[in-house]
Amino acid sequence: MGERQGLGDSGELRGGQGIPDGAAGRGRPAAAVFDALGAEYERAFAASAAHRESLERLLADLAPGSRVLDVGSGTGRPTAQTLAEAGHRVLGVDVSPVMTALAARQVPTAEFRCADVRDLPLSEGGFDAVCVYFSLLQMERGEQRELVERIVRSLRPGGLLVAATVPVDAADVDAVFMGQPVRVSSFGAEEFTALVTRAGVVVEWEHSALFTPDHPAGAPEPHLFLHGRRP
Repeated sequence: MGERQGLGDSGELRGGQGIPDGAAGRGRPAAAVFDALGAEYERAFAASAAHRESLERLLADLAPGSRVLDVGSGTGRPTAQTLAEAGHRVLGVDVSPVMTALAARQVPTAEFRCADVRDLPLSEGGFDAVCVYFSLLQMERGEQRELVERIVRSLRPGGLLVAATVPVDAADVDAVFMGQPVRVSSFGAEEFTALVTRAGVVVEWEHSALFTPDHPAGAPEPHLFLHGRRP
């Protein structure tokens, strides 16, 4: 699904998902968190209808054979798998070695790299679309702003950005996510939309939903999905 951190659909670095309640001592690095969760993360978020709707909307807007970057690609499902099965060329990036290995096995028609997106060279205009599903949440706010700006520059003119987050006003908050101590940062809905807009994207669609992960420690969390285009 989307990792919650640097690069990927887990993990979305997605990333993975959500800012759970509860204090924890100090958050663990995203790679350690998602290595520990593995396929459990995918199962917990597999039923997200809003994520599926977002992917269907993206597929409808993509030209055949588009080059797509999946930031925080996690286990490769559903994002990379959905795009690759539709004939698109997908590069998934995730900081978790366990997630990256799972993705490579589950979605052999996509390419996956175990890396931190913050360290990954992104060429100007190299992608037709970039997906960032819940993959910023274990990054500091300043890092999130900087990464979104870099991602937008990596889109060709007319390229598509899809971003999803947990729209909560939080900066370096210690929490527990699916039993794992994490440190998370996020923005409220208006602030996150403004961040994407300032980075150079015209937001064309947004959708808010409430989702409860299928996990013993799962609690309802708000999700915000944005679709936009680089002019």
